[in-house]
Amino acid sequence: MTITAAADGSALGNPGPNGWAWYIDDDRWAAGGSPHGTNNQGELQAVLELLRATAGIDEKLVIECDSRYVIDSVTKWMPGWKRRGWRKSDGGPVLNRELLEGIDEAMRGRDVEFTWVKGHAGHPLNEAADERANAAAKAYQQKQEPRRGPGFTSTADAGAALAGAMSVAASAASVGTSRAGGPVPASQLLWAEPVDLLDGLDDPSSGSATTAAPIEITVSLTAAEHARLRDRADAQGISLADALRRLI
Repeated sequence: MTITAAADGSALGNPGPNGWAWYIDDDRWAAGGSPHGTNNQGELQAVLELLRATAGIDEKLVIECDSRYVIDSVTKWMPGWKRRGWRKSDGGPVLNRELLEGIDEAMRGRDVEFTWVKGHAGHPLNEAADERANAAAKAYQQKQEPRRGPGFTSTADAGAALAGAMSVAASAASVGTSRAGGPVPASQLLWAEPVDLLDGLDDPSSGSATTAAPIEITVSLTAAEHARLRDRADAQGISLADALRRLI
């Protein structure tokens, strides 16, 4: 099976408020951006966030881009840049190195193919990604929070999560209690929030805990770093803490 997605970027002023977006379908897309950036940075960020959001899938990933800069950077120029210590043939530093290194790392061991499509030419996925990236850039221009989208969840993951939640609920139905201490009807437990059903299972003080207590680490982030981490977490549908854990 192959997953086909579009990745696109936008910048108002270039540089200026910028946005990025990737789009598979109406149930699987994400967008974000920053108060100041270039169109190329938005294009690269869209690819990087798509790769990170789909990390762990076995399917081939086909990425539609209307940016030849992105495609050529990743498929043609990157090997030479890496051999020269991320220097161009003229000895100058490679622009957007951090994003390119992230893409290089995120592609390792994966079946990824890039396809060029002409922008604003009626390609459905590209048009959807472009619309969302532009909307994100406009949101940052207006100092508003952009629509970030539902992120990525495969059909198998969604089905497994639902089945798992229902299984836990059903098995707990005979012994369920409410937060107030009273019994909870099985009909309510079956559709309870999964977080309610799992409260305390990861608490080191609970009798079922088998792992050591977590180590708390404080990390100082710039506003831009925090925004990128938040965008990454939102794209994957996870918390900021889980986004950090996936980087370890």
